[in-house]
Amino acid sequence: MKIYSADTWTIEELQALAADAGRRTLLVPAADTKRAVLETFAEALDFPEAYGVDYDALNDTLHDFADAVADDGQAPITFIWEVPAAFRADRSFGVICEVLQDAERYAGENLAVTAVCL
Repeated sequence: MKIYSADTWTIEELQALAADAGRRTLLVPAADTKRAVLETFAEALDFPEAYGVDYDALNDTLHDFADAVADDGQAPITFIWEVPAAFRADRSFGVICEVLQDAERYAGENLAVTAVCL
């Protein structure tokens, strides 16, 4: 997982870097609470309706998502997650980063995460 400052890199620049590396990008918009972040990931990644909106469900569903990326025959994917300053101070930020890093390890080169600190 890479973390960048929006003062240094724009979303468009990060999308261009990913495209230059032959990757698709998916933007995960900013949210400022644990629940809102979990719901935003679910919406952005089109998680199933049964998604439980907790850390375990995020972990399990990201693994399923990674499997689908590996099987779809398309380019690998990079999530670009917008992270507002208020959420970075929340302890949930660290836990969600750990879940995302685990998903990256599980997926290998098929999935990468870039967090952009707003």
